[in-house]
Formats: sequence, structure tokens, C-alpha cells
Amino acid sequence: MDEYKVTSRSEQDTISVAENLEAEKFPGMVICLNGELGCGKTVFTKGFAAALGIDDVITSPTFNIIKEYLNGEMPLYHMDVYRLEDKIESTGLLDYFDKDGVVIIEWANMIEDYLPEERLDIYFKVVEEDTRVMKFVPHGTKYEELCEDAL
Repeated sequence: MDEYKVTSRSEQDTISVAENLEAEKFPGMVICLNGELGCGKTVFTKGFAAALGIDDVITSPTFNIIKEYLNGEMPLYHMDVYRLEDKIESTGLLDYFDKDGVVIIEWANMIEDYLPEERLDIYFKVVEEDTRVMKFVPHGTKYEELCEDAL
């Protein structure tokens, strides 16, 4: 399995990467974001949402778990599963994997056993104050092609 690495030196760099991925979007897309607090997960989601034409203010859905944005080119389902622990079956989260929009999950490693087999994992690592390394790990042909085209 191929891995792709992109270095971001600013929030705008992270937003640009998200916009490039959004340009290759498809219904049922699942993007899993992993990394410590403040590493750029929500910034990435803001860039993706803006490129979809969503003009809502995007914040991390920490206490909501799921925020739905339905006013763009395609629905965006933004999840933060950090506080879920073992309650995933009762949340209806898994139903979102079969919808026609894009699912972006922050802290996806917390629910790894429930994630769809085909997905894009992105790992954010802070290397300096404004510098992040994003490692993209595609699972499945669609996601490998997405990385080839967008990165």
C-alpha cells in the first residue's frame, strides 16, 4: 500500500491540500483524520467544506459528535468521535458510511474497528510551530487514485 506525505507550513497549505482532495470527491467518500490536538484536523475540514461551497462556520463537533452540512455541492458529515468510547452502535454513526455525501471523521483511530474497509486515513504530525506533515494512507483503489490525482 502506498503512502503519500505532504508538508504544510501554514493553515493555508492545509486548506489547499483539502481543496485538492475535494476536487476529486465522490459520493460515499470517507476521510479519517488522526493526530494530536491542534494539529490541523479541523483546519483541513474547513478547507474541504469551503471547496464544497459550504459557507457555514466549521468547528469541531466535539460535543455534538456529528454536524451535518447540507448546503454544499454534496452533503458533508463532520464527526468527532473522541468522546465516544464504546457507544458507537447507539449513535447511528455507522449509517453515515452508506450516505451519498462525504464523511470526515476526527480522531478516527478511536473507532478503527468500525471504519469502512475502503477509506482515506490522514495522519497529522506537528513538526514545528507552523509545520505539519500529513501522511495519507489510502485503503482501496478509489482512494489510491484519489491520492495519485490530488497530491
